[in-house]
Amino acid sequence: MKILIVEDEPELRAEIKNFLDKENYVCETAGTFSEADEKLQVYHYDLALIDITLPGGTGLQLIENLKNNNNDTGIIIISARNSLDDKLAGLDLGADDYMTKPFHLSELNARVKAVLRRRKFEGATSIIYNEIELLSDHGKVKIHDKNLVLTRKEFELLLFFISNKNRLLTRESIAEHLWGDNIDLADNFDFIYTHINNLRKKILKNGGNDYIKTVYGIGYKFSDE
Repeated sequence: MKILIVEDEPELRAEIKNFLDKENYVCETAGTFSEADEKLQVYHYDLALIDITLPGGTGLQLIENLKNNNNDTGIIIISARNSLDDKLAGLDLGADDYMTKPFHLSELNARVKAVLRRRKFEGATSIIYNEIELLSDHGKVKIHDKNLVLTRKEFELLLFFISNKNRLLTRESIAEHLWGDNIDLADNFDFIYTHINNLRKKILKNGGNDYIKTVYGIGYKFSDE
């Protein structure tokens, strides 16, 4: 899952990123309104943590911009202001949750998981696709009730596929989702093929069906059609 952290305090921004990195999220950061707005327009995020007070603008403006673009990014407001007006304004614009600084990072992590579950899987912690079951909070996968051992990237890849079942995913969108916007520096996407090939082999070896369809020259589709 890919998260954008919009926070103007460098120490807190780094602290949140380091914590969520260890929770195996792909995290990117922005310290100003313009930097955040540009990233939100160019890249897709599963979740954005947005401070209200930013150099060059406000977090409320970012939320409004996101919602005007029909974006399905989950939003948690993080702010030093303990203002009911700010909270109501953010929630009215479409934010999913609101946290007042200071907060415990473990609580932030719980809120992040809750928003992602609601956004992606209607609150479910267990995601089932035919014979495949993903336990999203634990990073585990079962096929026919038997554990399937995957690397973290393979798990995220499978979760991304199932979240977008029957939709054509380009190699670029897969790479960006799993490795962040630094993927722009990559010379090619051969490593995507390697990860997908390994995932496909493990699913088949453990009795699953081959749902990963290659659309030559473009990308992949996860489908039982």
